[in-house]
Amino acid sequence: MLILGSASPRRKDLLAQIGVVPDAVRPADIDETPQKRELPRPYCARMAREKVQAVDACAEDIVLCADTTVALGRRILGKPADATEAGAFLRALSGRRHSVITAVAVRRGDRLWTREVVSQVRMKRLSEADVAGYVATGDWQGKAGGYGIQGPAGALIPWISGSFSAIVGLPLAETAQLLQAAGYPLWKDGA
Repeated sequence: MLILGSASPRRKDLLAQIGVVPDAVRPADIDETPQKRELPRPYCARMAREKVQAVDACAEDIVLCADTTVALGRRILGKPADATEAGAFLRALSGRRHSVITAVAVRRGDRLWTREVVSQVRMKRLSEADVAGYVATGDWQGKAGGYGIQGPAGALIPWISGSFSAIVGLPLAETAQLLQAAGYPLWKDGA
C-alpha cells in the first residue's frame, strides 16, 4: 500500500501526472517550527523526515512525505498566518531571486530514502496593486512563501531555474526514483 502523508491536493495531482495514485492519504501532524538558527535546507529535510516517521503504517507499506520551504537567503518563509503576513512575504520577495527547497522522504519499514531539490525563482518587482491583487485571491493560504507558482502567482514569476514540479511541491523525477528504490512499481503492466 502506498500512503501519501500530505493533505496537499497539489502533491496528489502531481503524483497523478506520473500515474501514481496513493491507496491512502494520512497527513502527518508534526510541529513545523524551525529550530533556533536552523538553515532552510536542513530545516526542510528535517520536516520531510519527521513527517514520514509520524505517519502510521505497516512494515510493508510505502509512505511518501514532502516539505516545501521558501528561502530568502538564510530566512525561512513558511506558510503565512494571515493576509498581512502574506503581503509582507510578497514585498520581501519582490524583484528578488529566492530558493524553493522541496525535500522528499520515502519510508518502507525501517528503511528511509530522502532527497532535497533546490530551485531558484525570481519574482518580478511588485507594485502595491500586484501585492493587494494577489493577496485578495486567497491563493497564498497554506503555501510556503505566501504564493503558489501554479496559480495566479504565475503572473508574478518571470524566471525559474530548476524543477517546476518541485516548486509546486513535489519533484516528480526524484520522487519516482525514491518510490522505485522502495519497491513501488512505477510502470505497471508494462505501460
